[in-house]
Amino acid sequence: MSTPLVTISIPIYNCENHLVNCLQSVVNQEYKNIEIQLVDDLGNDNSMRLAEDFVLKHPDFNFKILKNEKNSGLSVVRNVGIDNAEGRYIFFLDSDDEITPDCISKMVEIAEREQVEMVCGNVKTIRLETKEEISAFRLLNTKEKITENTEIFESFIQGKFPVPSWNKLILLDFLKQNKLYFKEGLFAQDSLQSFETALVLNSVFFLKDDTYIYYLHQDSVIHNRKKKHFDNWITIATEFEKHYQKEQNTERKKQILGYLIDYKDLTLLMNWKAQKNEELWKYSYDAYKKLASFSVVDYLDSVFSFKLKKKNFLQNLPTNLGYKIFRKRFGN
Repeated sequence: MSTPLVTISIPIYNCENHLVNCLQSVVNQEYKNIEIQLVDDLGNDNSMRLAEDFVLKHPDFNFKILKNEKNSGLSVVRNVGIDNAEGRYIFFLDSDDEITPDCISKMVEIAEREQVEMVCGNVKTIRLETKEEISAFRLLNTKEKITENTEIFESFIQGKFPVPSWNKLILLDFLKQNKLYFKEGLFAQDSLQSFETALVLNSVFFLKDDTYIYYLHQDSVIHNRKKKHFDNWITIATEFEKHYQKEQNTERKKQILGYLIDYKDLTLLMNWKAQKNEELWKYSYDAYKKLASFSVVDYLDSVFSFKLKKKNFLQNLPTNLGYKIFRKRFGN
């Protein structure tokens, strides 16, 4: 097997409780031709000191420390990783997670053998406090390999492979040539970048083995969503609409519109679960009503399911009525 250089890019920001285990999982890799990027986003804990101590204790490994001039957020960190990577492939790893010892070796073997632009692995999700394993971010594709963009995009919008950018071995030239950078300022940065990747991805392999361990804990963003995250969702939905408006292919245009409606529905529910704040929910609802939705012709189109048409209808009611119906449907 050929052994091309792989860049593993890790953000360093307020992760002192989890970082050492993350880094240990990287140096434990069976695959040795690895560049380990540590991108310092200027947090206010001891993360960088721990990272620097770890590097000193492992002089035989190819560590590269990159420092942002100011705290810039994960989107910028990811972009710094892309621009400074020297590997043939790049792999994003969050600093509170781990990878299995054979993660990179399995992914590289597949990427080189199958000549695909991306390899996606399976994820083991664990609640850190209870050690309970839950089903999240799992691959739902029945096919191992897809080499046609239309099928890949359809698979993505149906939720058959996870949105997060981590746990994917990606050909670096593919990202750069297609300018698949992360939009600065987003907290939910993966949602948009993964969507835009799926728009142009021509080959992908789904590795059903667990390669990534995602830890769900009280510091996770999923437990700490606030108005800034809701604003991000509105921004992302607006970007989806831009792709919808400029798309020339009729079938793909319908796919994007359906995906946008599903995204509105999902994020309105997450908005409520996070804050249970009527004012914030209505704020997002009003913003979403300004975006693309079904026309009368779309309601008559059999391509769209009754369930999707119902979602669209409920997203475009007078705001107070929409809120009352939402509360009846979902309660607390």
